[in-house]
Amino acid sequence: MVFATGNQPAGPRPQVEVLVTPGCPHRDAAIALAERVCEQLGSHAEIRVVQVPDQAAAEQARFLGSPSIRVNGCDIEPDAEQNVELVYGCRLYQGAHSLHGLPEEDWLRQALGNPEARP
Repeated sequence: MVFATGNQPAGPRPQVEVLVTPGCPHRDAAIALAERVCEQLGSHAEIRVVQVPDQAAAEQARFLGSPSIRVNGCDIEPDAEQNVELVYGCRLYQGAHSLHGLPEEDWLRQALGNPEARP
C-alpha cells in the first residue's frame, strides 16, 4: 500500500515507511501520524506501509517492533540504531512519563525537516 502526499516536487521525495505486523493495534494511528505530519509540514513524502509478516522478515528488515516509522530508511526514534534486538511484535516508545504505542510526532518532524542529518 502506497500513499503519496501533495504534488510531486522536481527532486527526490523523502520516503516515509510505516512498518507494521499483521493485526498491529497501532497501525492506523501510525499511518495517520505520518500523513498528518507530512501534511502539516507541506512535505511531498511518499508514505509506504510495509507489512512485516514474521520473525525472519523482521530480522531481514532490521525491524524494532510494530509500529516503526522510518524516513529514508532510518528509524525516527533517537538512538534507535543502537538497539540490537529485532522484534516481531509490539513496540513501545518511552515518553516523558510513560510508555506509548506510537513514536513522538516531533521525531518525525525532525527527520522530515532534515532527512540528510539522520544516521
